[in-house]
Amino acid sequence: MRPKTRWILRLLAVALLLPVLSFGWWAQHPMRLRHAPLELSVRSGSGARAAAQQMRAQGLALSPALFALLARLSGQATRLQAGNYQIDAGTSPWQLLQRMARVGGTLLSLTVPEGWTYAQVRAALRHAPGLVDDASGLDDAQIMQRIGAPPGLPAEGWFFPDTYRYAPGSSALALLRRGYHAMQRQLQQAWAGRAPGLPLRDPEQALTLASMIERETARAQDRPQVAAVFVNRLRAGMPLQSDPTVVYALGARYDGRLHRRDMQVDSPYNTYLHAGLPPSPIALPGAAALHAALHPASSDALYFVARGDGSSAFSVTLRQHDAAVDRYLVRQGDHAR
Repeated sequence: MRPKTRWILRLLAVALLLPVLSFGWWAQHPMRLRHAPLELSVRSGSGARAAAQQMRAQGLALSPALFALLARLSGQATRLQAGNYQIDAGTSPWQLLQRMARVGGTLLSLTVPEGWTYAQVRAALRHAPGLVDDASGLDDAQIMQRIGAPPGLPAEGWFFPDTYRYAPGSSALALLRRGYHAMQRQLQQAWAGRAPGLPLRDPEQALTLASMIERETARAQDRPQVAAVFVNRLRAGMPLQSDPTVVYALGARYDGRLHRRDMQVDSPYNTYLHAGLPPSPIALPGAAALHAALHPASSDALYFVARGDGSSAFSVTLRQHDAAVDRYLVRQGDHAR
């Protein structure tokens, strides 16, 4: 081979190697930050290029094209995770890529407590940071259709109370869908293991009863006892006379205290006027309330009254109940079952 030819080949090799070396240097070189540490947010569903564009807009000196190439060449383009990231000074594109692919960013969270109503859930979704409220402008029936519920199913009660973690840019409908399917699983499992002989027609009635128990007491020891009172009343054909159902019927008219006139509100949810269960749940029950509804205590009690300390007193006869009411509630002017 002639010297001139060898010299040309060496130049070509260097010309080919320089971009590779430059790319390698870029991948390992610390990125410039607007300030350190830098808080970044990557939306759900973002690819490598889109993620880099978002991070660049938030103050990170990062080339979207080079970052996307690095992700492809490393085989990690499909493993990048959305979330919030804190980037410290000295972080290189390669280190950032490894973190996004292997560890992921921190996620946002929304806690839905037991006993919340569907209206409270919707309000929380509207104000949740980083959540896209794509349910805005849809009525309840449209929302239930979008999340895969059967036609005619009411929204109330069908979302499992829990803490839901999500990436920035996630969909409110997607979160509602997760809550709906979580409640489906919880209810089906509870119904499959229910005690025999309950006066409940289907899982929907069990959900309604559980929602009443959830709103009646937060005390774990009392839930099976409250369930027993309601089940005994259903068997005897007695009105359930549950104050939370009246509160639900009143809606915005409820002023924080029940009055005698409220017991006459004309609503199918008023269990003082109408025998049997309400037509649908009145709140979101948790797993403990579902279990209590389907495993009531072995008790003949037909009445209960709040003691004022979070617990309840249970009675078999009306005379016992009247004495308990006189002891605990008459001086407070409250109602009792």
